[in-house]
Amino acid sequence: MRLRAWAELLRVSALFTVPGDALAGAASAGVRPNRGTALAVGASLCLYEAGMALNDWADRDEDARERPHRPIPSGRVTPNAALTAAGALTATGLFLASRAGRPTLALSTALAATVWAYDLRLKHTAAGPVAMGAARALDVLMGATATLSTSRRTGAAPPAGSAAGRSRTPSVLVPRDAPAPSEPRGVPARLSSWAGGPTEPSASRRAAPPTRTRLAELLPSAWAGGSAPAAGQGRTPTPLETLASKLAASAPRPVVEAAASAARFPVPSAGPDLWALVPRGRTAVAWAGGPAEPLASRRAGPPGLPAWPARAGVPGGALLAAGLLGAHTLAVTTVSRREVYGGSVGAPVAALAVTGVLAGVVGRPRDPGVGAVVAGGLAAVYAGTAGRAFLHAALNPSPQLTQRAVGGGIRAMIPFQAALAARGGAPGIGLAVMGLVPLARKLAKRVSVT
Repeated sequence: MRLRAWAELLRVSALFTVPGDALAGAASAGVRPNRGTALAVGASLCLYEAGMALNDWADRDEDARERPHRPIPSGRVTPNAALTAAGALTATGLFLASRAGRPTLALSTALAATVWAYDLRLKHTAAGPVAMGAARALDVLMGATATLSTSRRTGAAPPAGSAAGRSRTPSVLVPRDAPAPSEPRGVPARLSSWAGGPTEPSASRRAAPPTRTRLAELLPSAWAGGSAPAAGQGRTPTPLETLASKLAASAPRPVVEAAASAARFPVPSAGPDLWALVPRGRTAVAWAGGPAEPLASRRAGPPGLPAWPARAGVPGGALLAAGLLGAHTLAVTTVSRREVYGGSVGAPVAALAVTGVLAGVVGRPRDPGVGAVVAGGLAAVYAGTAGRAFLHAALNPSPQLTQRAVGGGIRAMIPFQAALAARGGAPGIGLAVMGLVPLARKLAKRVSVT
């Protein structure tokens, strides 16, 4: 009986919706799961259970009126025990996250703060659903960051086409026998690799069919950490290159470094480009996990493909996955605010609309192939699981059907996470995440997810 009481307090049947956050984040970032992913999953599980215990502790008076069968109102678990468990689980989650690196610890700290703020202050305010959505989004980002950090430390090779494990070997922009006066002062040798400066002559760069222009191509190599070619080294420098070389040689070092870091990112030449909106700076480059290889290797792909990989790191892939899962969580949390009394039609209808939009986005990956087929099928499963429950609650907003809608929305997170992983180019991980569905369904028959 005591074990069952703690299982109800921690809602262990909902635990199966947690591992998919880190796995979807890793897949969306373009990195194979590794030790960092496992640490992120462990930290997520601890923080999730801490939130469950803290939620019942904070709502113990309200549950005494509305849900007297819950473990704390019924006397099966004491309030002090629940609060102690919440604190211990939070500390354990932060410790596990710290083992994956400081960026992961920072995200886990933000996640823990969000969970505690929701349970203690924000739950019954208009900011409650937003806080829950933010918590899920942070969980996805924590998984992506932990996986990327571990991959960089261990040197593990990412999947083909990923930029997470690109070499950071400095590019040699200036020949060893180049005249010293033409070299810019105060620019570290390794800065050229962060700037993505070119290593091949300008003529070869012009011969390649560009599909996405980079700032490093629009500016002379002096601004990217190198120097403009002298007249005796193949061609006469253009007036713009000569002027840029003089400016780079005389400008303060922070200015040159900022220009070199800015040259790292692509700029739009035709159509929108998300990467052009990413804040400039060396830290942003490190989080992005962008490629450091010369332009020639980036241009070696088939014509018509973007120079920047689709899954180029946290800002591109995992941020989108985090936002999508956060939007679904926000919709489910909005419906859950009326699960005791029912009577709300607007919330299930809005959640149904959000489900349709999210299924359409995640079911249509940018790159065709096996991953696209798997993502489409998993998106359909997600839409059916969540949409049917929300539709029933919209047609009959009784407390029972509203509670079923919340449960359906929570269970739908698993196929949604699987679809996100397949959309990120890892259909195998998506199918593995779907393997949690039978376990979650079996345990939900004994312990409710709400």
